[in-house]
Amino acid sequence: MLNEYSDQLSYYLFPDIKLLDKYERWRKVAKILKVSKAAKQRLDWIIYSHQGNSPTDTCRHYGIARKTFYKWFNQFDEDNLYSLYKLEDKSRAPKHVRQREITPVEEQKIICLRKGHLRYGKEKIAKIYESEFGVKISAWKVQYTIKKYRLYYNHAKAEKVNKRRANTKKMGRKKRTIELVGKLPSYKKKAGYIICLDTITIYRLKLKRYVFTAIDKYGKFAYARSYQTNTSKNGEDFLYRLNYLLDGQIPRVGHDNGTEFKKYFQRACLKLGIKQYFSRVRTPKDNPDCERFNQTLETEFLDLGNFNPDVKQFNRALTEWLIEYNFRRPHYSLNYQTPLQFSKVLPMYSSCTSG
Repeated sequence: MLNEYSDQLSYYLFPDIKLLDKYERWRKVAKILKVSKAAKQRLDWIIYSHQGNSPTDTCRHYGIARKTFYKWFNQFDEDNLYSLYKLEDKSRAPKHVRQREITPVEEQKIICLRKGHLRYGKEKIAKIYESEFGVKISAWKVQYTIKKYRLYYNHAKAEKVNKRRANTKKMGRKKRTIELVGKLPSYKKKAGYIICLDTITIYRLKLKRYVFTAIDKYGKFAYARSYQTNTSKNGEDFLYRLNYLLDGQIPRVGHDNGTEFKKYFQRACLKLGIKQYFSRVRTPKDNPDCERFNQTLETEFLDLGNFNPDVKQFNRALTEWLIEYNFRRPHYSLNYQTPLQFSKVLPMYSSCTSG
């Protein structure tokens, strides 16, 4: 019956298909049945094999394994073109999944305890459950019940947190600076290991300016540039200039969660092969080197009357100050050496920052 119906589909509903050869008819039926692109590709493997090519030649031609070829070849039946559906990807979900091991009675007890202690966390409620009912219960079951029945003290805040966690899980957890440098062995604490970035907001003469700053965490070479806005596009420009000055030797950067380090900046990091590490939210101590450099820039440059509303002129003066900072200013953290003396590398030449 299936074969008969398949022929009816091929010849009567679509009479033009009679004029096609066998293999073109298979492709035409695949198009009619609206199978996926992957299934059509597997059909091409089968057709190539039917056209007098050995399985080995077919696998070599399409760059696939013999096991993969035979898996799909055996699924197809040329006498029943509905078997084209068998060339679709199969679900990889397990057939038998673990069921939640929490009874309705346990749920009701947890609900009563939670309603009486809305500000208690899952661990505390689990302890109270054990003391009142004489049975241990996992904190996971408590959390599951709270989430299932939305037993939150502040629903808006809970929804916001859950949404953020879901996005984090989807996009992948951010790499934190503290995780990178917190337990770094001494032999890795050398110039060029990580470049720390930040932004200073300047208010002068009823104007608002932004200074992107960068400093080598261990070598103390620093760079800065002023912009009228702190967009990710300017962040991208700053990164490309910094990358040029350091001759492409930027393995990783650490910064806060500001929008200037998103979108175009992240795109530039991917293009240049630079790894990003983020500070924890509202934790400036995760980026202390750049924070200290920002303070130095403000006290030794801005507070001495070097602000200029013209961004180009301001950046020229800032470049002159950076030459002083990197080449001649002794640093306490470097045992009163200059960054140039400590790092023993070529300096960031000011001529590269023009324009």
